[in-house]
Amino acid sequence: MPIRIAEAEWQGRLRDGAGTIHFDAYQWPYSFTSRFAEGDGTNPEALLAAAHAGCFTMALSAALEKAGFIAEHIHSKASVHLDKQDDGFAITEINLECDARVPGITNALFLQIANEAKADCPISRALAAPTITLDARLIE
Repeated sequence: MPIRIAEAEWQGRLRDGAGTIHFDAYQWPYSFTSRFAEGDGTNPEALLAAAHAGCFTMALSAALEKAGFIAEHIHSKASVHLDKQDDGFAITEINLECDARVPGITNALFLQIANEAKADCPISRALAAPTITLDARLIE
């Protein structure tokens, strides 16, 4: 399987510095205000939300198909909560919301499959307890 790579660059101090986040052909500016206020640009939490919403939506489509249903439409939204705590900031909660049009399925079965897809999607599993490695180098 391919390894996906994203990069980030930052220049300056935390509050008045600026940076870019980029992967593939996309590049977005980010800053203190885009992360901790309502400034222009993106932030790591928004990108995590996008990844989680996309992953869950595909996992739900696959789970529905496996159960014999074809979704006509699935729309998902992930809301990532970044909160200040005593020892710094932490992602404390991610809320997934989903609306789907799936002919022939009961509400109870849809909810069961959606909850299984939430638990099984790779981003949900990664957020549970991935191994995180670090290779840090000081450059001159």
